[in-house]
Amino acid sequence: MKSQSRFLPAVLLAFAALPADAHHSFAAQFDSNKPLTISGTVTKLEWTNPHARFFVDVKDAKGKVTNFEVELGSPNKLLRYGWNRKSMQSGDSVTVEGFQSRDGMPLINAKAVKFADGRSISAGSSLVDASDKKE
Repeated sequence: MKSQSRFLPAVLLAFAALPADAHHSFAAQFDSNKPLTISGTVTKLEWTNPHARFFVDVKDAKGKVTNFEVELGSPNKLLRYGWNRKSMQSGDSVTVEGFQSRDGMPLINAKAVKFADGRSISAGSSLVDASDKKE
């Protein structure tokens, strides 16, 4: 009976770790040596776990429009930074500072988002959190 009471918590702990394994790391998907700043118009916002995200139409010098996916922190983390579901709407003009995806896709992990009205809100980037912990 004693061995069963020790075995069950070990099994439960092992299964609890499975969802954490499925989550990607910042370094696997984004390059901290490739900072990127984009400006454009918000087309969509998804307030979802594990990361909220929004999409921005960015026009290059030749007028070609590319729709970038902008990854934010978790909704819970964003609430602590001052975000809410109404912080951003489709049609808003924004400037995003962050880090480019390693594969060159139009994907950025945001460090901060600046709005046309002058507000700037931290985006809950995994890299920012890591540097905050070192201080």
